[in-house]
Amino acid sequence: MPVVLAVIVLVVLAGVVLVGASRRRDSGAAGLSREVRRSDRSNPALATGGDEALSGREFEAAEAAARPAGDVAIVESAPPVPFVAPDPVALGVTRRQFFNRGIVGMMGFGLSGFGGACLAFLWPQGVSGFGSKIRVGNLIEVLADVENNNGFVYKPEGRMWITAYPNGAVEKARAAYSPAELAGMTAGTEQGFDAGIVALYQKCPHLGCRVPNCVSSQWFECPCHGSQFNQVGEKRGGPSPRGMDRFAVAVDGGVLVVDTGTIVQGPPIGTNTTGQEAEGPHCIGEAGGH
Repeated sequence: MPVVLAVIVLVVLAGVVLVGASRRRDSGAAGLSREVRRSDRSNPALATGGDEALSGREFEAAEAAARPAGDVAIVESAPPVPFVAPDPVALGVTRRQFFNRGIVGMMGFGLSGFGGACLAFLWPQGVSGFGSKIRVGNLIEVLADVENNNGFVYKPEGRMWITAYPNGAVEKARAAYSPAELAGMTAGTEQGFDAGIVALYQKCPHLGCRVPNCVSSQWFECPCHGSQFNQVGEKRGGPSPRGMDRFAVAVDGGVLVVDTGTIVQGPPIGTNTTGQEAEGPHCIGEAGGH
């Protein structure tokens, strides 16, 4: 909000400066313009004689030479005529005023557009994708999708892996995980589904590599340095300092909602609530530290 107020104040001050400049230029427009003076010099009716009009210095010198010697007679001038302000309606708008006001108007229009664009950029917008709450879908359909994809579903819009959490491991999970994580893990037992759900961040906690799943071992295995995690993201080997980070999960009316703006740090080394062992050969090989 302070940035929005600063933009509004800047636009208002710019408008005041432009209007003041326009009035000053209009008030100074009573003198002869450059075009009028150029026209007077080229008008033969204003010439003092000869083939060409005299310049100001030449005219002054000629008048001084033609002036008779002696005293100068003082001639009384006619009484001053009282000034009558011209009728604004009859006077109309001069060309100079028209251009001045046109320039000021265009600048004001441009500043208004710029200010509107700044406000539109700063105004809060409805966000979607990574960093927002994503409605993944009906939990029954999500669990079926996990089963049909060999236990792993990747959601690129949320940079996350979705896996099932077995109902039989819920009691161990209650002692190891936070409420934000348990909302998805316990959905199976509390809401009558075949299993709970886990939403895991795709990055390895070691050095941030994207961790793929291994179909043969049914684990996550990092290709960069060999860290290994079971199907629910708990560390089983390699140099990773903890299990895979995960997102806060909620089940609202049977619909899975993942808050990708809330990343929960993965469980510490030694956490193994499901007891899942590798179900086949590893895709990366033996985990090694670096």
